[in-house]
Amino acid sequence: MKPLVEVKNASVTYRIRHGASPTLKETVIHSLKREKLDVEIQALKEVSFAVNPGETLAVVGRNGAGKSTLLKLLARVLPPTSGQVIVRGSVAPMIELGAGFSGELTGRENVVLYGTLLGRKPKEMQARADAIADWADIRESIDLPLRTYSSGMVAKLAFAVATDVKSDVILVDEVLSVGDAEFQEKSKARINEFFKGDSAVILVTHDDKAVRDLASKAIWIDHGRVMEYGEVDRVLSAYLNG
Repeated sequence: MKPLVEVKNASVTYRIRHGASPTLKETVIHSLKREKLDVEIQALKEVSFAVNPGETLAVVGRNGAGKSTLLKLLARVLPPTSGQVIVRGSVAPMIELGAGFSGELTGRENVVLYGTLLGRKPKEMQARADAIADWADIRESIDLPLRTYSSGMVAKLAFAVATDVKSDVILVDEVLSVGDAEFQEKSKARINEFFKGDSAVILVTHDDKAVRDLASKAIWIDHGRVMEYGEVDRVLSAYLNG
């Protein structure tokens, strides 16, 4: 059985240009002087790991370590600069909830749009829109423009769409605080169903208890590099004492 997620020596390099865009003349002069206009920042450096069906991988690391960049790779919204990222099957990215929404479209139209971006069929999403709105507790607003929604309503709708269908790969980035207390409990219950199934789950969190309770293995990333990978207690111990 092949892993649902395979990352092989994946690196991501961001190129940042300082100052205003140079003229053609300035570009030639800089080139003749061999002066670099761009600064390259490596967000990830030769990262490798695999996640099998039914496994939960916890990703730990301090802010700026490269965790968000890694999730974008797995969500197929960012290609690696080098190396290989293989994600088999459907993906439910619970990261930056609502990032694919349009404020001028209605909630119902956004359900179809977001679901299509996740690889689902438009007709399927149209048929599921009312049930999704009910689950998100926004049925009365589903046909209103999204710009009339509160940020909490947007996040709840995005979460409901992302988790409406069980996916092969689940990406979770500290999203369990969406909505009020009642909705948070409902969200956690749905996420726990994924943890107990045969999906591959990648969990980014700063909650050590959640890592120990939910993950079957862990990876510690620091400044884009893998510092430790494997058994949960060993990785957490190295991270907390590092």
